[in-house]
Amino acid sequence: MAHATDGSSIYERYGVKPLIHASGSTTRYGGTLMEPAVMRAMEEASRYLVNMDKLNLAAGEIIANATGAEAGLVSAGSASSMVLQAAACMTGTDPARINRLPDSAGMKNEIIIQRGHRVNYDQSYRAAGATLVEIGNTRGTQAWELEAAVNENTAAVAYIVAPWLARNAMPLEQVAEIAHGRGVPVIVDAASTLPPAENLRRFIPQGADMVCYSGGKGIRGPQSTGMLCGTSELIQAATLNHSPNNAIGRGMKVCKEEIVGLITALELYLERDHDADMAKWRGYAETVVDALVEVPGLNVVVEQDDVNRPVPTAVVYFTKAWAGPSGQAVATALMEGDPAIHILRGGYADELAINPHNLQPGEAEIVAERLRRALLG
Repeated sequence: MAHATDGSSIYERYGVKPLIHASGSTTRYGGTLMEPAVMRAMEEASRYLVNMDKLNLAAGEIIANATGAEAGLVSAGSASSMVLQAAACMTGTDPARINRLPDSAGMKNEIIIQRGHRVNYDQSYRAAGATLVEIGNTRGTQAWELEAAVNENTAAVAYIVAPWLARNAMPLEQVAEIAHGRGVPVIVDAASTLPPAENLRRFIPQGADMVCYSGGKGIRGPQSTGMLCGTSELIQAATLNHSPNNAIGRGMKVCKEEIVGLITALELYLERDHDADMAKWRGYAETVVDALVEVPGLNVVVEQDDVNRPVPTAVVYFTKAWAGPSGQAVATALMEGDPAIHILRGGYADELAINPHNLQPGEAEIVAERLRRALLG
C-alpha cells in the first residue's frame, strides 16, 4: 500500500482511512489489491504514447489465448462489457446502426434472459438500447419457454453466472444449443467467477459466443477494467462500439496504462500457484474459526463450494442458544471500528461470513480478535 511521507496512508491525506476487506472482492470496497509488477507495468506504460487501436488488438490476442476464444477486448469493467455485448449483437459492424445507439428502433433489439438470472447489473444491456425479454419463473426455466421467446427481433440470449443466482436455471449448454439452432448468439456475464482459474476457459466450450470478466477482482488488475472475449465477428462489432471510436462505448474509455495493467495482471494470474492461494485462504479462515469455535451459541465452520463459497470462507451461524448481539449489530460494530472491517452478512440464516480473498498477512488475526470482541462485548 502506498504511504504518505509521515507514515500514514496516502488516502488519509484526503480524510479517508483504509479498511480491512474481508468480504471477497466487492467493488464498493476497492475490489482487490494489484501486484507490484502490475503497478510497475502501468508506470512504464505511462511514459509513452501509442496507437490505441493497435494496443487494443495486441491486448485482445492475449485475452483470446488466455480464454480459448477467437478474440478479446479490454473494457472499462464488466458492466461496460455487458453494454458492448448488447451493442455488438444489435449493430454488428454496421456504422449507421453503431452511430444510432442507444436508439435501437428497427434493429434486432430483444435480449432473452431467464427470470432466475435477473440482477441489477442487467441494466447494462438496457443501457445499450436493448429490451429484456424475461422467461421462466423463480423455480426455473423450461426449454420450450426459450424456444417460444425467440423471434425475428431477438438479438441475443443472456446468461448470468453468479453464486447468488438460482441453481435451477437452464444450463448454459442447453441454452446455447437452442439459441444457436435459431441463429441467435449467447452472451455470458461471468464477472465474479474467478477464482477458480478454470472458469477462464469454461464458458466458450459450453457454447458462449461472448463472455465478460471483471479485471479488478480475481485477476487483480485495475479495478476499472474488464475483459470481453468471444467470436471474432462479435468482438469486432464490440470494438467498433467501443472507445476510441465515437460510439456508445466512447464514455467507457480505458487508458493505455490500464490496458497494460490488466494484461500484466492476466499473465501473472495464469502463472499463479492457485493451490497455494487456496491453502493460504484456508489458513486465514481457520484462524477466524479457531478464535470463535468454542463460543457458546455459535456454530463456526470453514465452508467452500462451487456455488456460494468459491474460496475457503469462515462462516458464523447463530444457533437457537445464542443470546448475544444480532448479526447486523456485529457487522456494524466492525465497520465502525478502527480500522473498519467489512464482512459478509445474511444468506441462509443471517450468518456472518469472512471471505479471506483480500486479507493481507496479519489481518486474519485482527479480524478474529475484533469479531470475538463484537460478539462477546
